[in-house]
Amino acid sequence: MEDHCFRNKITWFSFFFSLLVIWVHSYNAELYLGKTQQMATVYRYQHYLGDGIGQIAVPGFFMISGYLFYRDFSWACLGDKWQRRIRSVLVPYILWNFLYYLGYVTGSRLPWLTHVVGKGVIPFNLFAAVDAIMNYTYNYVFWYLFQLILLILLAPALYPLLKRHWGRAALFLFLWWAVAAKKTLPLVNADALLYYSAAASLALTRKQWVEAPVKGHAALGGVFLAVSALLYQAGLRTAFLPCFVLCRLMAVSGLWVLVPGRCLPKARDFMCQNFFLYGVHFAFVRLINKAGARILPPAAAVPMVLYLLMPFLVLGIAAVLSRILRRHMPILWSLLNGGR
Repeated sequence: MEDHCFRNKITWFSFFFSLLVIWVHSYNAELYLGKTQQMATVYRYQHYLGDGIGQIAVPGFFMISGYLFYRDFSWACLGDKWQRRIRSVLVPYILWNFLYYLGYVTGSRLPWLTHVVGKGVIPFNLFAAVDAIMNYTYNYVFWYLFQLILLILLAPALYPLLKRHWGRAALFLFLWWAVAAKKTLPLVNADALLYYSAAASLALTRKQWVEAPVKGHAALGGVFLAVSALLYQAGLRTAFLPCFVLCRLMAVSGLWVLVPGRCLPKARDFMCQNFFLYGVHFAFVRLINKAGARILPPAAAVPMVLYLLMPFLVLGIAAVLSRILRRHMPILWSLLNGGR
């Protein structure tokens, strides 16, 4: 696969995962219907999409990030890789968390937004600001970026393991045990490390499997997805966490194999702003859902329709905002979108 086809496919997959993330964070049945039988029915349908399919989104992001970081990796390029991630990951992490904090501080003091914010009056001081930035206190979805930053910093420890067969085997056995036993690792989530490392190991040792055309890709991708579905059902029956982890790993891999990069049209401009969409979506999902609950009728169809439309509503808002920022505040736009 030519490099431009590979990059275009990455953009398409990142865009798809971004839409799924919005569905994961858009549950609204109880907000509109209270704890009723109608609420349970609507939630069940939303759960099919948000949990059954949407939960592959963040594993997909971890796998894309791990693959790109270790693609053509060597000790000589570690400093350059870290330097680029400072701009593309660390700076946006700090800036978005600070902006969310300022938004909550402001909203908690405006009478018409206090109930929407729902957190009382947010303190405005240095300690609260530092806490918001470091611990993503008011921007919960950035737990993913926090984990990603830690995984990027682990490169000196991960690389020696991932480039050797015995190292990879030992790491994956340990991570599967940690997931199965529900062991808490220091700071890093075991499943996040597993997704990230699985893709990283492919970048280091089996790059051709990911980037070269695969004979019978449709059948192979279909098998991966079928196995993923079976694992999901097994996880539901047994509540065995590794079933869900392997399910998501297989689902992302299956989709990647199933969709040939050369068949994808060039990604549109709005599809290249996935970091900005990820950063801004949570605020607008909460605003739309909470404002809608106050003005829209409490009919079962309302939360369901709004839930289905949410990714496209937020995408439209994000596209307008990005156009304004790029035209009038290009430096801020670049920082918010990680220089992409």
